Amino acid sequence: MNLSIIIPLLNEQESLPELHQWIVKVMTAHNYTYEVIFIDDGSTDNSWDIIADLSKSNPNVKGIRFQRNFGKSQALHAGFAKAKGDVVITMDADLQDSPDEIPDLYNMIMQQNFDLVSGWKKKRYDSVVAKNLPSKLFNWAARKTSGVYLNDFNCGLKAYKNVVIKNIEVSGEMHRYIPVLAKNAGFGKIGEKVVIHQARKYGESKFGMSRFINGFLDLITIWFLSRYGKRPMHLFGAVGVLMFVIGFLATGAIITLKLIKLYSGFHTILVTDNPLFYIALTAMILGSQLFLAGFLGEIILRTKNNEERYKIATEVNL
Repeated sequence: MNLSIIIPLLNEQESLPELHQWIVKVMTAHNYTYEVIFIDDGSTDNSWDIIADLSKSNPNVKGIRFQRNFGKSQALHAGFAKAKGDVVITMDADLQDSPDEIPDLYNMIMQQNFDLVSGWKKKRYDSVVAKNLPSKLFNWAARKTSGVYLNDFNCGLKAYKNVVIKNIEVSGEMHRYIPVLAKNAGFGKIGEKVVIHQARKYGESKFGMSRFINGFLDLITIWFLSRYGKRPMHLFGAVGVLMFVIGFLATGAIITLKLIKLYSGFHTILVTDNPLFYIALTAMILGSQLFLAGFLGEIILRTKNNEERYKIATEVNL
């Protein structure tokens, strides 16, 4: 199979028929073998009924319906698990991503041997203040932190080799950072393509300003996980031991100075009246706690079980 097109969605009943028709037109024009996997992330409108109807008229249409809204990352994870195509395309269901971009993305993967190609919505039809400027700041921070030099991490239109999506773990709200996850998994040939961004035709955006705040928090998380996710003791243990040693040496120095003054006949104060004693003691306590945090992190990492992060209510054609 040439292509798997994965489309997570939430309440997009108006756009689904038009999007399906558009995809079929592109697939037919290029004679691709394909599957379209719609993941209904807890829609409360008629989105699932439309997907079910489309699957009856087109056996290439497949669907997964979540029990409730679990988030875009979980929807992509479910789609990645089912994808069979040599090239996997992800795109949004709101018609802002153009299926006409798919052939070029497919060729970049198959002919130019990219592991991953990310879309870049260079010209956007969004609010400048509410989305464009925060997006530019977010992308700048993501480039500096991750070392992956893409202009648009948030673009939902991306293409992957099948082996890439089978070897990365998308959880939480990490869908923004799939290129970083791919890089950390050893897939270093990551490209970018300028794609058409279309104005929203139906409904309204499901993401507000909070996504940028969450995005920055996730950026910190992925920075930590990429460096210390497999060895938390290397961070917490090292910092903890350093703080404990500093506190211990400072306490020893305070007590030693106290004894020297006593035997020399100089006036001295109680050790507990010295503010530095409490600073040293606090450093020792914090150092011990950080060391224990690293130790517990190592234990959890070695004993954790893979938990089910979403529940599927229904599937069609899968």
